[in-house]
Amino acid sequence: MPISGLTIFDIAALVWFFLLTAGYSYATRRGPLAKSGIVHAIDRRLAEWMSNMAERENRMVDVQILATLSRGNAFFASTSVFVTGALAALFGNVEELHLLAAKFPFLRQTTVIMWQFKVLFLMGIFIFAFFKFAWAYRLSHYTGILIGATPIPSGRNKRICSSHAERAAGLAGGVGRHANSGLRAYYFGIATFGWFIHPTLFMATMAWVIGVLYRREYRSRALATIAGENV
Repeated sequence: MPISGLTIFDIAALVWFFLLTAGYSYATRRGPLAKSGIVHAIDRRLAEWMSNMAERENRMVDVQILATLSRGNAFFASTSVFVTGALAALFGNVEELHLLAAKFPFLRQTTVIMWQFKVLFLMGIFIFAFFKFAWAYRLSHYTGILIGATPIPSGRNKRICSSHAERAAGLAGGVGRHANSGLRAYYFGIATFGWFIHPTLFMATMAWVIGVLYRREYRSRALATIAGENV
């Protein structure tokens, strides 16, 4: 069943959205950008962190750092729920919003059903972000368990300590990757608001967001600092 008010511009904007998000995700996870960038640099530092953790007897500092990171993920997961709830309330009053939008000449006029579709699409993005942040929060707990299970270092269990450190670093890397995906969803959600004005603005803001993400993840001073080299 076709959506009333869906134009060729809207279809092009949706195709553009999925091409950019899927393409950037593939390029950064399995493509040419997978072995570079701030996520890859952080993974190396995580391996160093957990290796040092395995050599310490007192690991309170490691637990405190992990707790701080997990609180950030919990905050964004809760925020995603609030945003989704606000969008659900907006969906229930979309007819009033449609009438209000008709008073602004710079807003592209469309049908109520199309407005509902856009709100649902935006809700889907923030629901995706919630699951990413919630899973990152859960992985933080698993990482803490592995840190707690790492034995006190001695000459006899050095290999066991190293194995625990590698697995803890792998889980901590998963925390970062899922949280990063959730943050990207926030960026894409902000870009989607442009769709309420015009599909071409939506396409332009998506391209701009991808550019911002690439700049921050692959050409930023933060990357140079973490990697310890020039970029």
